[in-house]
Amino acid sequence: MISIWRLTRRRACESSMVPVTEIVEGLQMSPLEILLVLGAVALVLARWLPPAARRPLTFGAVAAVVLSGMVLGVVGLRWQLVPVLVGAAVVLPFAVAPLLPPRGGRSPRRARWWLALPGSALCLGLIASGPAAAWALPRPVFPEPSGNSAVGTSVVQWTDPARAETATADPRDRRTVVVQLWYPARQSPAGAQRAPYLGRTQGEARTVSDALARYVGVPGFLLDGLPRVRTHAVPDAPPAPGRELFPVVLFSPGAGGVRTQNTAWAEELASHGYVVAALDHPYDSAAVVLTNGHTIDTRLAATDDQAEGEKQAAEATGIRATDLSFVLTQLNRVEHGQIPGPLTGRLDTARVAVTGHSFGGSAALQAAHQDPRFAAVIDMDGYSHDPTPRPYHQPALALTSTIGKPSPDYIPRLAKVLSLSTKTSYLLTVPGAAHLTFTDAPLYLPPVPSIVGSLGRTGGPRVTAGACIAFLDHALRGKPGDMADTLSSYGDLNIVQPDSRRQ
Repeated sequence: MISIWRLTRRRACESSMVPVTEIVEGLQMSPLEILLVLGAVALVLARWLPPAARRPLTFGAVAAVVLSGMVLGVVGLRWQLVPVLVGAAVVLPFAVAPLLPPRGGRSPRRARWWLALPGSALCLGLIASGPAAAWALPRPVFPEPSGNSAVGTSVVQWTDPARAETATADPRDRRTVVVQLWYPARQSPAGAQRAPYLGRTQGEARTVSDALARYVGVPGFLLDGLPRVRTHAVPDAPPAPGRELFPVVLFSPGAGGVRTQNTAWAEELASHGYVVAALDHPYDSAAVVLTNGHTIDTRLAATDDQAEGEKQAAEATGIRATDLSFVLTQLNRVEHGQIPGPLTGRLDTARVAVTGHSFGGSAALQAAHQDPRFAAVIDMDGYSHDPTPRPYHQPALALTSTIGKPSPDYIPRLAKVLSLSTKTSYLLTVPGAAHLTFTDAPLYLPPVPSIVGSLGRTGGPRVTAGACIAFLDHALRGKPGDMADTLSSYGDLNIVQPDSRRQ
């Protein structure tokens, strides 16, 4: 029998109001871009000013638009600024022509006001659409990690010689995974180069960005800012000084997701003393770029056949769960020096949590009951696809959203899986959260509640990391305190007690 009791507390982040500071920060426009927009607006408005102010403002606006546009064209013009240039180009001849010296004794005629008014409004609309697009689809700015440690990152590629790659017909093909590590690091110099988002290089990041766009069915240019973004982690930075052993957190992304999709979360955990190991699952993740440069695209495909879809989901979940166990084995080899690396002797492989988002959350739950080496499990809004869920010994945390239309059996099925644990587990529903709230998506996708929730640009990543750290500190580090009271500060909490018949 499933035993559940509920604890609810109102939180500040329940509000759907987005702070004004976040709206301003969401523009993420450089001074040159702002100058371009202001110059274009001034060019439109100059026509309606008194003659004495018209000439200096017009030529000043022309100079601002031309100079800023030229510089941006060299350093990289974002697509969001194209409407601004179009609006400025349309109004330019009408604004400048009346101010030029007369030709043949005849002064240029200005358009009548009733013709100029709709034209000005149209150009202002075009220009305004640029900042609006920059606000809706900004280049993400990752929250500064709040922990005491700086953050380093490295990427490794491991092949399992004992496991054939079932996605290919070549019997010699072995299962290979790409893993990115975030870890507590020594403080780097102020000018140290930060790691790019989505890949080891901008080229890899561009490949992954284009693949993600194809996967969700949107034009690639909508995400073209992501490859240019830098995170807070320093590539291959030395680990934090000392002999402290760091607990380990494995992470599996959502269906079609990539290892970097929860970078803000990973950096926050690393700054608090955890090593995060996030996986790319070949033929599942949107794109996996191997060390030899070869790219493996996803083979996930939707199907209208529900039974076939459930079968494919169960197979993919099983593969992911085995990937997670394999990576834990490799990390244990790193810890003991069998695989050389800077984290040798610094990994506490006796304190390891397995986590995941969406499809990855389902894989994490399955990995927990398959592999007793995992000490805790976190499911971020993932539906269980395990066809034969069985008892497991780890405490579990499940984060769920309130916005969207999940399967009607989602919560009952999840509660049943949580009750299979022999330890107390927690089902935390986050008000204002959508499915993508638990990823980096709120940092760069349009702030539409049905897409990213209503917690603001940084609210979702902050709540996700805060709840996970509270749970991990308790489950892996034995931090004293009331776990239920702490978690309830992040949302509506159901506490799932284990079935007494299995004790």
